[in-house]
Amino acid sequence: MIELKQVFKQIGKKNIIDNMSFTLEDGHILGLVGSNGAGKSTLLRLLSGIYKQDSGEITVDGQSVYDNVATKEAIFFINDETVQFNNYTIPELKNIYKPYYSNFSEELFQRLIEITALPLDQKMNRFSKGMKRQAILAIGLSCMTKYLFLDEAFDGIDQTMRLTVKRILIDAMLDRNLTVIISSHHLFELNEICDTIMLMHKGNMLCMREVDELRNGMSKVEITTQTTMTETDFKEFNILHFKRTGTSIHMVVRNKATEIESSLNHKNLVLESILPLTLDEIFVYEMEAQGYDSKQI
Repeated sequence: MIELKQVFKQIGKKNIIDNMSFTLEDGHILGLVGSNGAGKSTLLRLLSGIYKQDSGEITVDGQSVYDNVATKEAIFFINDETVQFNNYTIPELKNIYKPYYSNFSEELFQRLIEITALPLDQKMNRFSKGMKRQAILAIGLSCMTKYLFLDEAFDGIDQTMRLTVKRILIDAMLDRNLTVIISSHHLFELNEICDTIMLMHKGNMLCMREVDELRNGMSKVEITTQTTMTETDFKEFNILHFKRTGTSIHMVVRNKATEIESSLNHKNLVLESILPLTLDEIFVYEMEAQGYDSKQI
């Protein structure tokens, strides 16, 4: 289990992580979503023990992470930079990491390299960014850690290989209860692979919920009515957005579809549609509900 308690991190004079607390049980894939500068990369570096928090507590399986070799052996972190791999072939890079991970699996490494079809005899300075990320992911998974942290996991990877990477991650999670934390600007990618999403903005956690709960808990509602209904006529809903144009009313509400249908059946109107929100839309409306300007995204 990963646990943060009132974690604060400042870089320079800027608050990057601002008193954050959360718990993540084993076997989940958590997606970090946020605007630029939200603190996603810093959070992953704190969880990996690369950075030390200024205050608060970070534990993995009950143990502090920073400066703890035994705990770090349970973690593999892939950051968003790849230039540091340029002077190595894949086998050379593998041999750098292998001594630090006692459970390293040569069998899994060979299987993953076959799946990705990456060349073993070329220096990685000849690889695209996506190829480098595939290579380090193969090495990271082969280290057989309990936790895998990925910063911008799909950056530079083409659509076909993204499907392969997702399948590899899901297989690892199912096979050995791997816990994965992924940050990405591609929200639709996280929507397809993650079971839990954390929305971040300026070092704050706006919310952390299961993906199904996020999807089912917010809806876009389209209504037609000939009456003079206004927002005050829908007090039973948790309304995040309300707009009326002529006889049409558009609402975004934090309510389930069944609740919406049940309530609207008793009103003098026509329910045109109830639709789920995309993760992008959820992020925007959650930010606005917290008092942030969506133009900051």
